[in-house]
Amino acid sequence: MDEETLKPDPIVEVEQFGKLPDGTTVLKYTLKNGLGAELEVLEYGGTVRRFVVPGPDGKPRNVIVGPDTMEGILKDAYFGQLIGRVGNRIAYGRFTLDGKDYELATNNAPGGIPCALHGGEVGFNAKMWKLKAFFKGTETLVPEWARTAANADSPLFGEDDACLFLELDSPDGDQGYPGAVHAEVIYVLTPENTWRIIYHITADAPTPVNMTQHAYWNLKGCAQGDAMDHTLQVNASRYTPVNAGLIPTGELAPVAGTPFDFTTPHTLAERANADDDQIRYGAGYDHNFVLDHPEGVLGHAATLTSPDGLSLEVWTDQPGMQVYSGFYIPEGMQTPEGPTGPCGGVALETQHFADSVNHPEFPSIILRPGETFRSITEFRFPKR
Repeated sequence: MDEETLKPDPIVEVEQFGKLPDGTTVLKYTLKNGLGAELEVLEYGGTVRRFVVPGPDGKPRNVIVGPDTMEGILKDAYFGQLIGRVGNRIAYGRFTLDGKDYELATNNAPGGIPCALHGGEVGFNAKMWKLKAFFKGTETLVPEWARTAANADSPLFGEDDACLFLELDSPDGDQGYPGAVHAEVIYVLTPENTWRIIYHITADAPTPVNMTQHAYWNLKGCAQGDAMDHTLQVNASRYTPVNAGLIPTGELAPVAGTPFDFTTPHTLAERANADDDQIRYGAGYDHNFVLDHPEGVLGHAATLTSPDGLSLEVWTDQPGMQVYSGFYIPEGMQTPEGPTGPCGGVALETQHFADSVNHPEFPSIILRPGETFRSITEFRFPKR
């Protein structure tokens, strides 16, 4: 009897994972599709701690890299977490919106140039999200827009999917940003071993919003060496060059003839030590690629492949994808599968471009009252 005939019911299990320093209990939700894939999600930061899929040998393989314990997650941020209100960097923590200047805390300074990184000192990654498991037929547990999404002509989740609804309120002034934001995210695990992320965000005043998921991938398996031997192909003919502070210059430069040309597959290691200022600034790759498909249209952004043939396809409707080769992953960081270190995983962050709020020539990240930021990203493991 094959998998299509079996169609096992999806399952979501809940258990205590750990505690925050103030004593708050953090729960772990494990989504299972019944066909060998499991997605572990924490309330804290919407953190995806593990994503287990069958490897080419048929054995379960965790392909997400991140800390093992609550203590480790608090120490080393951004591993598998939801990033917001604004992902990536804002130069000097400053921007002007509708004639008013805003100044944010700066929490990063590559090249000695300060910036506000990933939403600030206490971004969405460091918040307790409200989580709720649901399935097709139990949409009454979630807002109307999600119920509509389930019953649309092209539904975003179906009867065989395990789903998790995540919700967070960010008040006016949070980390210096204007306006109150209500963020809703749905994680979907499908029978095809796809992890779908659906973002739905509203605000009561004009504010910048640029959310992403900061998962690190090692398709050989977490803690199985570095990921620099992975082959990457990116459907992007341009990228955004940066200065020494990893802030885009504003140019949309062609990748042709540079170490950033992944229009055909190359290993990450092949040109990661190239004699190139951009490579030096990023200590390898830490750059945004301008995706070729139109913004707002779900398109194939990239394919990452392990040496033994496990492939991950990234699909998104976002205009960009940050590729970070993980040079600053701490040496000896303890993961659920053992210790790892620099370049132990690669991040593929679907998003708008860094510092967009200071570059009117970039696609806008300003969300206004009455508007909804809606976006979809999918991490697919196609069957071979």
